[in-house]
Order: sequence, then structure tokens, then C-alpha cells
Amino acid sequence: MSATYEHTPEAGWRDILRGDFAATSAVLAAGITLHAINLTLSATMLPSIVAEIGGQHLYAWNATLATLAAILSAAVTGNLMRRTGARLGFALSGLIFASGSLIAALAMTMPMLLLGRIIQGAGGGMLFTLCYSMIVLIYPERLWSRAMALLSGTWGITMLFGPAVGGVFAELDMWRMGFGIMLPTTVVFVILALRLLPQIKRDTRPPEPLALTQLALLAGAILAISLSSVMPNVLLTGLAVAASATMVVTLMRRELTQPLRLFPRGATRPDSPLFLSIAVMSLLIFSINAEFFMPYFLQRLHGHSPLLAGYIAALVSIGWAGSEVYSAKFTGRAMHRAVIAGPVLMVVSFVALGLVTPMVAATGLTVTLILSGALILLGISIGIGWPHLNTFILQFTDADERDMAASALSTVQMFSVAFGTALAGLVGNLTGFNDLENLDRIANSAFWIFATFAAVSVIATLTCRALIARQKA
Repeated sequence: MSATYEHTPEAGWRDILRGDFAATSAVLAAGITLHAINLTLSATMLPSIVAEIGGQHLYAWNATLATLAAILSAAVTGNLMRRTGARLGFALSGLIFASGSLIAALAMTMPMLLLGRIIQGAGGGMLFTLCYSMIVLIYPERLWSRAMALLSGTWGITMLFGPAVGGVFAELDMWRMGFGIMLPTTVVFVILALRLLPQIKRDTRPPEPLALTQLALLAGAILAISLSSVMPNVLLTGLAVAASATMVVTLMRRELTQPLRLFPRGATRPDSPLFLSIAVMSLLIFSINAEFFMPYFLQRLHGHSPLLAGYIAALVSIGWAGSEVYSAKFTGRAMHRAVIAGPVLMVVSFVALGLVTPMVAATGLTVTLILSGALILLGISIGIGWPHLNTFILQFTDADERDMAASALSTVQMFSVAFGTALAGLVGNLTGFNDLENLDRIANSAFWIFATFAAVSVIATLTCRALIARQKA
């Protein structure tokens, strides 16, 4: 099966940024912004947070648990929107998100902070899924690729500001305010959503049952890989990793045989183009977790301030957003070349990061420029093919399951973020990340984390070539 959709000359940015779709586009972009800030704001504040309230061994769990909560909330968001309508759905998700922000701002211990992050993640996951679900409900198909590029481009741009803003609060020793500022921001967003979103008729049909077994397997796989990073010995670590892999395989098998599913038909069948599209997306977003660890490595190994470390790490977003906006206009062979180029560029980026980041106390301009260039290249490697991968997934899905596909897009992305962060945390903990007083051990951890991401990028390259070959066949 091959994609037949191509942009027409009329399908330009002006169609979603002006006229009838302008207000909707603004609200959806704002929703993505809130969730993206939630996942990225803490990255540059965490070193300061850990210094005050402890919890270094739970460092990676800040992202993992927030994303896990987002995945679980995303699973119920479709039913929520059908019962309440989009406006009230956005309002409820905003209320949950604001509550989590308040708890995080008041946290005196790492477990309390993690509780706030879980609630934040639940609200953010609902926002994220609602935004993507609205695309197929509001925009005509010819604008899907542009709308996808708008939302994921907004994600990329926001990821530029999230770490940078976090760096400002960390620099001022005001990390609590970093979470607290989300409260008034969320209130403004909810007001805009209630006033500007179009009224969508509520679905009076009974809510569809959830695929609870698959959802439990998804959550269990993430928790198992996360627990592996804090196990006291290698044997228990290996058992946790094996348990996680077993649950992922079991999930895929149940999706093939059960009437209740989390994903559209064909999403877990390895020979389908839908599976290949989702696999490429998962592997790419899996590797973006490098940005989560960069502020820590830049501060500890290269002596940069929290603010500067935040700005350098945020360069990933510049590459992502810029390349995505440019790439959204591609069709035909140019689109295929863009998709294939992404994982290849990612391999190059991680090789550079793996070689240069471990250089302890290397703070010269040359080293900083190399790291900055590698991070920009990492962003480009994701953004250049991202809008096309999102559109592929919608096109390869049967028309009656496109609302499921929209939810699956958010679930896949968030699962990949959580799993990638957890695996990176495992690799880091096994190779010296928690050895606070030994910079050589931290440097060793940096090398192995980026080497792991490089290996994943190679797999993404091979999978991407298989996808494009299937499309051309």
C-alpha cells in the first residue's frame, strides 16, 4: 500500500494560520506548548532540584513517570472528548495539569515532586491527544500534513524555550517558580479554549470499552524498564529488562488477535507499512531523550552554567522546528529522501556527541561549537521527515479508525519518550551516572548513553529504508 496524498498549491500555511482555521490552530498550538514545556522545563532545573531535595537515583524518573501518566490519560481522552465535547475536555485537562504544577512547585522531597510530575503528565497527555484528535475532525485532508507540521513544529519550538526558561529559574535558584508559573499560563489557555474552539457535536453513543489488558502491558513495560535502573544487582536488572521486553511482545500479539485494540489495524503487524511508519517514528522520538541528559553533562563535565547549558541543549529544537517547517512542502521523491535522511543524520549526530561530550573540563569554544552543531543536527534528523511520518500513519489507517490513529500518534510518541528515558537511565546508572564525585565515571556514562542512542539510530535507518521501499513497490 502506498500513500497517494500530495500537497496541492492551495494547501499552504496561510490556510491554517488565517481565516476560518486561525483560532483553532492557535488553541491547538497552545495546548502542545503546555505539554512540551511540562516535559522539558525540568531538564535544566533538575540538577538544582536534586541539590536541594535529593533524589539523584530517581533522576530519570521525572520524565519517565510524567510520560507514563500521559500515556495512560491519552487512552481515555477519546471517550472523554466524545462525551464532553472538545471545549470541556480541554478545560478538564487544564485543571488536572495546573494541579500537578502546584504540587511540584511545593515539593519538599523527590517523591512529592514525582507525584506532581505524574499529575502534570496526566493533564498534559490529555491536552496532547485532544490536539491531535482535533486535526481529523476540523481540518480537511489536504491540510493534515500542514496541521501536523504546525503541532510538531510548535513542540520543537517550545522545546527551545522549556530548557532555556528552566535554566533561567535554576540560575536564579528559583526552580519552584519554574513550576509555579504554569498555573496562570494554564488558566489563560483554558479561557482561550472555551472561547475560541469550534463547537463539536457530542457523541451520544455509549463510550467504547478500553483495551485495559494492552494498556496495562504498556504501562508495565515502562515501569519494568524504569525499575531496572534502580535494582541492587545485575541479575535483578536483567530480569526487569526481560520482563519489559516480554510485555511489549505480548502487547503486540494481543493487538493482532483481540477485538479491543489500542492501535489501528495493522499497527503491530511487522509486514505492514503502518507498522513501519510507527516503528520509524518511535525510534526517532526514542532518541530525542538525549536532550534530557545534556544539561546535566554540560554543567558537570564542561562547567557551563545552568542557563547556558539550557540554551545549548535547546538547540535540538531549533533544528527540529526549522527543518520541519521547511520539509512540510515536500512531495514525491523529495519527501521520501527527507524521510530517509533523518535517521542517517541522527547516527552522525550521536557519534559526535558520544565522542565529544565525555571530554571532561573541555570548555573551549571549539568543543562548545561541536556539541552545539551536533545537537542542531539531531533536531534536523527528526524534523525533516516528521510531518510526513505523521501523515503516513493517518493515510495507512482505515477511515473508520482514524480517530484511533490520532490517539495512537500521541501514545506512540509518549511511550517512546518514556521508554527511551528509562533505558538511558538504566545505561547511565550502570556506567557511572550516579557517581557524583567522580567526573570520569560521569563521562563514561555520557559515552555509553550516546552510544546506545547511536545504535538505535542505526536500527531506525534500516527500518526507514524498508518503509520507503514498501511505498515505492
